[in-house]
Amino acid sequence: MLIALLVPLGLVSLLFTVVLIRSVLAKRAPPSLEAILLGAVTNFFDTLGIGSFAPTMSWFKFRKLVPDQLIPQTMLVGHSIPTIMQAFIFLILLGVLVDPVLLVGCAFALTVGGLIGAPMVARTKVWLVQLAVAIALLIAAILYTMTNLDLIPAGGVAAGLPLDLTIIAIAANFVFGILLNFGIGHYAPSLVMLSLMGLDPRLAFPIMATGGAVTIAGAGTRHLLIGQIDLRIALGIVIGGIPAVLVAAFIVKDMPLEMLRWLVTAVVLYASAVMFQAAHSGRRAMPVEMLAAGETG
Repeated sequence: MLIALLVPLGLVSLLFTVVLIRSVLAKRAPPSLEAILLGAVTNFFDTLGIGSFAPTMSWFKFRKLVPDQLIPQTMLVGHSIPTIMQAFIFLILLGVLVDPVLLVGCAFALTVGGLIGAPMVARTKVWLVQLAVAIALLIAAILYTMTNLDLIPAGGVAAGLPLDLTIIAIAANFVFGILLNFGIGHYAPSLVMLSLMGLDPRLAFPIMATGGAVTIAGAGTRHLLIGQIDLRIALGIVIGGIPAVLVAAFIVKDMPLEMLRWLVTAVVLYASAVMFQAAHSGRRAMPVEMLAAGETG
């Protein structure tokens, strides 16, 4: 079963890597040094369970590194290969302990949702993307706070779920896949949902990482082909994230993360407020833009 999962994951990863390299060479996009450092920090803590999407979005907004409408797809491509590496590590360490139906079903549903959601971002108005990102940041801040206050359930000890809960988990992952394209990470909601259902929280990681790796590779490939992405930033995150995942997975076994979560929560809340303001301003400016377009037409 493990080999049956690792082989397709490897093939999807290879396809994505080829598309990424071709895109970088075609556009001659050298990696950004700041993005390399950002990728190292965010993927290091992502491997330890903090999550990478919210901190990355916060830094993008704080530093104005990427235009708002390009944030989700740039982040997806940037965290692709580091997430794939996490999937391989978690599958090898814990994958054999998880119910294969739950693991494969959730991964497949997340991937389909991710592929369906990829072109939606390119066709969505900028203020709607800003609003989606702002909501994602707010949700992340709430989940970080709940974790620090021990309000998120500790979870059960099960390696699988009953049929009805398995179907619900698979359906939820389809929705999570669509939302990934708008910068809403699936680790936190998946972990909370599976823990509430009684799954051993440790066994949620191979489920989340496998689905995330395949989905990000698939959706990332579509975003690369669409071309609406900041390749310099994305490539930098990839380069910085690869060694960071290895260090976190094999060198750092345990570390206090509560204080870091509080710091991340404060930063994420600030970025969320800024993004909400940008979305509000963009929405209010729409009638003026439409009127100007009508006058010139």
